Amino acid sequence: MRAGNHTGVSLFLLLGLSEDPELQPLLFGVLLSMYLVTVLGNLLIIRAISSDSHLHTPMYFFLSNLSFVDICFVSTTVPKMLVNIQAQSKDISHVGCLTQVYFFMIFAGMDGFLLTVMAYDRFVAICHPLHYMVIMNARLCVLLVLMCWFVIFWVALIHLLLLMQLTFCVGTEIPHFFCELTQILKVACSDTLINDIFLLVTTVLLGVFPLTGIFFSYFQIVSSLMKMSSIEGKYKAFSTCGSHLSVVSFSDVFHSPQRSSIASVMYTVVTPMLNPFIYSLRNKDVKGALGRTNNSFLIFFHICSP
Repeated sequence: MRAGNHTGVSLFLLLGLSEDPELQPLLFGVLLSMYLVTVLGNLLIIRAISSDSHLHTPMYFFLSNLSFVDICFVSTTVPKMLVNIQAQSKDISHVGCLTQVYFFMIFAGMDGFLLTVMAYDRFVAICHPLHYMVIMNARLCVLLVLMCWFVIFWVALIHLLLLMQLTFCVGTEIPHFFCELTQILKVACSDTLINDIFLLVTTVLLGVFPLTGIFFSYFQIVSSLMKMSSIEGKYKAFSTCGSHLSVVSFSDVFHSPQRSSIASVMYTVVTPMLNPFIYSLRNKDVKGALGRTNNSFLIFFHICSP
């Protein structure tokens, strides 16, 4: 990194996943394929849910929102990475980097919020089945999603405004394949104390609390399932909750400030790609909806489903 502070620095250098030129075509092909599968899979889920009245329930409402967020989430990082690999360039503008940080925080945060809301939805459905439709009414569902957007919008905006106060050195190198908040703070040339404090506070409030809510919901769900006498009822409940827990486990393992580049790929690319498979591709209701909408869509299921 070249010396000298430069407040108006216009470019950052993203070091990427590998500097080996022989690996670049392979990386490009793999990432492009995964990106297309992610976008297509999640679009199919959104289309199936929106076009079939049988799927107009709280669970699928939240799932369609998760699919939308996953498309935006993966589109925040992968297209720029593909452009850099194709152009054999590592540059990203200062404005482009801050924009990527902002939207990455929004969609990563929304992903966590929606998983928490979905856990609460399963808790109400299993532990209070007789009052489920009364509690999880359309107004509450919309309100929960809007609250999530409102909170994460302001959190990300404050992070962005604090980042804009920092100075960076000319030729700043970011040891990552996209602009991530923690990596940006590490390479800043000015004091990041306020940024670090706010990052710690938001990590606790938006990370620990939602995760605690998820665990509490599933503790209550397991307790309720243990009291069930119907084996069929237990199996159905476990099958719907198992999908959600799988996604939460992926996010929890890979969403860590200390994760490696490979783990970051798993979190930013692989997890959004797997979500449609985990939640819906083996779901009879969704498959039926796709079949009623357009039989040609089932080709995607038969190709991708084991």
